[in-house]
Amino acid sequence: MSKQLPAVASGLCYHCLQTLPHEGAITHSLAGQTVELCCYGCQAVASTIEEHNLLHFYQFRDTSNPLQVPLLPEELQELKAYDDERLQEQLSHSVEDGREITLSVEGMTCSACAWLIERELEHLSGLHSVRVNATTERVTVHWSPERIRLSEILQTIAGLGYRALPFQAAQQESDFKKRRRYFVNRLGVAGLATMQIMMIAIALYFGVVSDLDDSLRQFMWWISLFFATPVLLYSAQPFYLSALRSIQARQPNMDVPVSLALLGAYGASAYATLTNQGEVYFESVSMFTFFLLAGRYLELLAKQKAMSHAANLIKLLPAIANRERADGSYEAVPVHQLTLGDVIQIPAGNTIPVDGELLDEIAQVNESLLTGESRLQTKTHHETMLAGSIPPLQSIRIRVTASQQQTVLASIIALQDTALSRKPKLAATAEALANKFVIRLLVLAGATFFAWSFIDPQQAFWITLAVLVATCPCALALAAPTAVTGAIHRLNRAGIIVRNADVFARVEETKTLLIDKTGTLTTGNFRVVKWHNHQPTSYSDSEIQQRIRELERDAVHPYAQCLKQWASEYAQPAHERLWQRLEQVHGAGVSTSAAKPEYCYRLGSLSWIQEWHPDFVPTHAQSQVFLANQRAVLAEVELQDELRPEIESTLAALKASGVQLVMLTGDRDVYAQPVANRLGIDIVHAQCMPADKLRWLEHYQSQGSVMMIGDGLNDGPVLAQADIAITFSQAADLARIAADVILINQSGDGISTFRTTALRCRNIMNQNIRWALLYNVIIIPVAVAGFLTPYMAAIGMSASSLLVLLNSLRLYR
Repeated sequence: MSKQLPAVASGLCYHCLQTLPHEGAITHSLAGQTVELCCYGCQAVASTIEEHNLLHFYQFRDTSNPLQVPLLPEELQELKAYDDERLQEQLSHSVEDGREITLSVEGMTCSACAWLIERELEHLSGLHSVRVNATTERVTVHWSPERIRLSEILQTIAGLGYRALPFQAAQQESDFKKRRRYFVNRLGVAGLATMQIMMIAIALYFGVVSDLDDSLRQFMWWISLFFATPVLLYSAQPFYLSALRSIQARQPNMDVPVSLALLGAYGASAYATLTNQGEVYFESVSMFTFFLLAGRYLELLAKQKAMSHAANLIKLLPAIANRERADGSYEAVPVHQLTLGDVIQIPAGNTIPVDGELLDEIAQVNESLLTGESRLQTKTHHETMLAGSIPPLQSIRIRVTASQQQTVLASIIALQDTALSRKPKLAATAEALANKFVIRLLVLAGATFFAWSFIDPQQAFWITLAVLVATCPCALALAAPTAVTGAIHRLNRAGIIVRNADVFARVEETKTLLIDKTGTLTTGNFRVVKWHNHQPTSYSDSEIQQRIRELERDAVHPYAQCLKQWASEYAQPAHERLWQRLEQVHGAGVSTSAAKPEYCYRLGSLSWIQEWHPDFVPTHAQSQVFLANQRAVLAEVELQDELRPEIESTLAALKASGVQLVMLTGDRDVYAQPVANRLGIDIVHAQCMPADKLRWLEHYQSQGSVMMIGDGLNDGPVLAQADIAITFSQAADLARIAADVILINQSGDGISTFRTTALRCRNIMNQNIRWALLYNVIIIPVAVAGFLTPYMAAIGMSASSLLVLLNSLRLYR
C-alpha cells in the first residue's frame, strides 16, 4: 500500500465508526497498519474491501458524521461481494441442504412490507424457506449456494425498494441509534409546530381574537400554514412511504387512511387559507402527526429493548484466544481463525470465546450470561463448555467444538429471531382483521362523504376526515405484536427460548402436563450407588466393567454417561473387540452380535434382559441396568439421580392451578413411584417405550390440549405431537428440534416462569384486542354522526394506540 490510511478517533471502530465494546476490540492488520474493529462482521468486510483493492474507501470517506458514512464502498454495494465463501462463513451458518442467514432490511415498516418481500423471494429457485419479521425488520433465508447466489437474493429485495444486508449483532445498536434519530428529528419538528399552531388555534376557537378583522385572521392562518407545511412534508414522511408500499403489495395498511387524512386536511386547510373562506385544521394535521410519531417511537423503543438482550451477548465474547502450539506454548490468535480441534487456554475470570470440550478433570463455570443463573456449575472431563461462560476460579483448557455462528450462544440468538418471526394465531388474526378493517374504513369514509353531501355539504369533508382519523386501526394492529415481543424479551432474560410463538395462545387451554422422569424431573447426573457381579467365577469385576465401558462407548443416554465414567475408573482398556456389530435399541439399551453366544451381550432394562432369561430376579429391587449374554445374567447396577432444583415447588404450583400431572417414563414402577409420590404426581405410566408414550399422549389429547416436558431421544416423537413441547438446552438433538420452548436455565422453575409469562401475554393480547375493538365500535357512530372534529379524532385515535402500547410494556417488568 503506497498511501497511509487515515486515522479515526480513539475508541471508535475503524470500519463502522461506532463505539468499540468495553470488553475489548478486535485488532486487525489493514494495509500494513494495525486498526481496531468492533466485531467479526466489520473485520470480515474490511478484509473483503482490502482483497478487492478498494482501500480508497477509507481514504476519501467523510468521518465527521459517522451515521452518514456507508458501511460498504459503492463498488461492494452491488452485493456480489457477499458471494465470497469466507465472508459467508462469518455472517451465516450451515444448516441441512445449504446455509441460513439473517438479513437486516431497511424500510420495512409493516406486515404489508413483510408480505411483499416474502412473496417475491418465494419465487426464487434455490430458496428452501423465507421468514420475514416486520417487528424486528429482519428476513431469515435458508438457501442452497449451489443453486442461487446470496447476491441474487439481496438484489431481489433491493428491486422492491428495500435495502437488505446481512444482520450483524454488533451493528444493531448503531442501526437503532440511526432509527431513533430518524424518529426524534421528525417528532421534534411535529412537536414544535404543534405547540405554535395550537396557540393560534385556541385563540381562534375560544374567541380571544374574535374582535379582529378578517385580514388579521387570515394572517394567522398563513402562520399556521407555514408551521404545518414541514410537518406534512417532513414529519409525516414515514406514513406516506409505508402507505405506498402497502398499496404496491395490494395489502392496504393503516397508513393509507392516515396519509389520506393528513393530505386531505392539509389540502383543504391550505385551500381555505388561499381563498379566505371555510375552516382550517392545521392543528389537526400537526397534532395527528405528532401523536402517531410518538406511538411509533415508543414502539421502536420496545422493539429495541426486546432485541438487544440476546443480541448484545455476542458482543461480550473475546476477540482473541490463546491457542496451544505443538510444543505446548501458547499464541494469541483472533477467534475467527480457530478451527475445530484447536486447543485453547482460558485464564481464570475470562470469558470462553467458543464452545469446546473440557480437557481438565473438573472445573466450575458461571453460565449466567446464557442461563441467568449465577450459581457456579460443575463440569467434568469431556463435558461441553459453552461460549459466554466464565471459569472464575481456575484457568482451563478446552478443545474447540464450535465457533462463531455455530456456538450455542449464536443459536440462542437465531432461535429468538425465529420466535419473533413466527406470529401466534391470535396475532395473525388481529393483523388480518386490521387489514380488512382498513378496506372497510375506506368504504365507510366514502359512504359518509356521500351521505353528508346531501345533509350538510360544507361539513361533509371534515366529518369524513374525522372518520378516517378516529377509526384508523392502529391500536388493533399493535395489540398482539407488542405483547408477544414483550413476553419473548422477558423469557429471554430468564434463560427461556420460545421457538414457536403459538404457545402463548395455547397455554390457557392446557390442563394436562405429561412429564418424563430421567433428565426432566431429575438432573440426569447419575452416580453408581450399588452393583452386583452375578458370575464372579467366570468374570472378574474389572472384566465386567470393561464390557460395560465398551458397550456404552457411543451411547448418549444419561445412564450411559454415568456408566462410562464409572467403568473407566476401574477397567483396563480392551485390546480386542469381541463382537462384530453393536446396536442401540431405543428405550431398551445396547446389544451386540457375535459368532459365540458368550459374546452376544445386552446391556439395558430388566424387561429386555428377561427376554433372554425369563426366570431372572434382581438381587437389588432398585437396580436399573443389567448386563447379560445369551448364557447368563452377568451383573446389575443401581444408579441414583437427584431431583432438578425447584421442580417440587414448580409442580405443586401447577397442580394448585388445576393442571393434571402425569409421569411417562421408561423406568420400572419401583423407581418411578417414589419420585411421583414425593412430587405429588397422581398418575404414573411406567416402562413406556416411545410408542407407548405416543399412545398415552394421544389418549390425553382426546380430552384436551397437552403440554409435554422431556429431554431424551425417545421423547422426540412425543414432543413433536404435543400441543406445547418443552425441553432443556442439554437435551438430545431430536428433543430440541421438536420442542416449542427450550429452557437454557436448567432449573425446574423455568417451567412455571414460562407458563406464568405466557398466560400474562395471552391476557394482555386479549385486553389489547378487546379495547381496540371496543374503541372502534364506540367511535365509528360518533364520528359518522358528525360529533367529532378532526383534532378530537386525532387525540382519540392516538390515545387508543398509546394505551395498547403501554399495556404491553407491563410485560417487560
